[in-house]
Amino acid sequence: MFKNKTILLGITGGIAAYKMPNLASALSKTEANVEVIMTKNACQFITPLTFETLTGNKCYRDTFDRDFSWDVKHISLAKKADVILIAPATANIIAKLANGIADDMLTSTVLAATCKKIVAPAMNTNMLMNPVTQDNINKLKEYGFEIIEPASGLLACKDEGAGKMPEPDVLYGYIEKAIGREKDMEGKKVLITAGATRESMDPVRFITNHSSGKMGFAIAKEAMMRGADVTLVKGFTTAKVPDFIEIISVNNAEEMFKEVKARFKKMDVIIKAAAVADYTPSNVSDQKMKKKDGDLSIPLKRTQDILKYLGEHKKEGQFLCGFSMETENMIENSKAKLEKKNADMIVANNLKQEGSGFGTDTNQVTFITKDGVYPESLKSKEEVAKELFDRILANK
Repeated sequence: MFKNKTILLGITGGIAAYKMPNLASALSKTEANVEVIMTKNACQFITPLTFETLTGNKCYRDTFDRDFSWDVKHISLAKKADVILIAPATANIIAKLANGIADDMLTSTVLAATCKKIVAPAMNTNMLMNPVTQDNINKLKEYGFEIIEPASGLLACKDEGAGKMPEPDVLYGYIEKAIGREKDMEGKKVLITAGATRESMDPVRFITNHSSGKMGFAIAKEAMMRGADVTLVKGFTTAKVPDFIEIISVNNAEEMFKEVKARFKKMDVIIKAAAVADYTPSNVSDQKMKKKDGDLSIPLKRTQDILKYLGEHKKEGQFLCGFSMETENMIENSKAKLEKKNADMIVANNLKQEGSGFGTDTNQVTFITKDGVYPESLKSKEEVAKELFDRILANK
């Protein structure tokens, strides 16, 4: 994901600096080149040697350091950086950056850089909420910096409130969003459904399926990283919900249909990856269940066919993709679904393949369009999501 990318971490003099080796380590395990600049005060909290050991690169501190092959280092670093993350960002460094002060290695490099810049403020709540600091943060936003909102909780000074630096996995997510993919879907609006719907039989029981939401979430994350504006309508899920997207939670097929219907006309790409229950009890509120041979006999009715509705009301230029899960005649049934639902693509899941289907981290799928049938080998769901959008963009 970060192949041939240079990620520059700027670390300043706050106690949250102790979290940064974890982020440096995680990034160094990818194909990224990780460079670190520390301020003088940052070295009071953690040593440069820690970052040099984790990244394999010299940790820079002094603009005039002579212990390297000659070049204007703050300029060369600025030129090769694909993204700069400053974390923790103290009130002091925020004030300097907002006012163009370049009096050390970090501020000089940031001022010279043209890449994406991300700042994670971390400080005492009163310092954070001081109007001067807030003005400086707003200045940075106006200058194109992305600001990571501080978390709230017990601070190192024992005060309670906003000012905590988010955990390294959150910071990693911002870097991933910034440079994880080419922004070939920037300006596009994508609607995705994911997870399982639940159709209540009574206050205790419901009809559902085994969907975890992993595939739909992988698709949503891929679209977000490509720069799309993503809306995710999700039923019941057990997978980790992706960041940086609009989440709409629903319980049953009727709620999912209502939310999709209200939004789909504004979308460029619609992907129905949710496993929607086909049936719901016909009268949940006044259900009379008859016990028959030890089983409950429950009158059922079909739920709304969301993909069929979308196909019937698809606007010119919209791309509609559905998923199918078949246990037999997978290709034939999926081809029929493509035609019947007026979809542009059907992604057929091979439930007979070990490691494919519900709850797994992998999938073996076949992409079916009007132009042909394209089987894929077993891949991670993230790889399937990437291939899906590569094909969508090639077909639009």
